[in-house]
Parts: sequence; C-alpha cells; structure tokens
Amino acid sequence: MITKVIIKRKIMPEKEKDFFPLLRQLRLTAMEQDGYISGETLICAEQTNKVLVISQWISLDHWKTWKEHGKRKEIDDLLNELQEEPTIYEPYVFSKYRRGAELGFPLPLQDQQCL
Repeated sequence: MITKVIIKRKIMPEKEKDFFPLLRQLRLTAMEQDGYISGETLICAEQTNKVLVISQWISLDHWKTWKEHGKRKEIDDLLNELQEEPTIYEPYVFSKYRRGAELGFPLPLQDQQCL
C-alpha cells in the first residue's frame, strides 16, 4: 500500500544555510532506497523556519526500513542539532483501506501503528 510520510521540522533562527544542504543530502540518499517514490519540501509562507517534507513510499514497511537506516539517522542527528524542536514523523495510507475494512476485508494496518 502506498504510504505518504509527513515530516515536520522547525529550524533554529539563522541556521537555514546549514540546514538545507543537509536536507538535500537526506533526500538524495532516500532516492537511492528501495521503495522510495518521490518527495517534496515545503516552507511555511508565514513562518519560514517551518519545513514540511512529504515523501511517498511503495509501502509502510519500505518507509520503516528507511527510517531505521544508519545513514538516514546520521543525517537526521545533524539536522536535529539545527532545529528548535524534535522532528515529527506521521505516516499515512490512503483512506480506501479503511473503507475496505468496514466492508469486511482484512485491514492491512492491523499490525501497524503511526511512528
């Protein structure tokens, strides 16, 4: 099942020049991973130190594998040093899976939890 992951970050003041090259490096590394489909980075128009990344993966398991990847954790640790708050990760799947469960089909998320 296709999974979209919402990743929220809040950059410390005047750390953007250090932050964005690391974020770009993280994206380039993610692009090499099995199951990666796409990603986009958005900057809040009203609070430009807020960054939202939306990545798309073939499955929740592919995302989980990437989340535990050593290189990702290494870059993420560097990013966290430049942030005001810890990163928030929210994986989502399309709502059609919920409707299928309501109709009696096995729920594909029965063993899954938001990370």
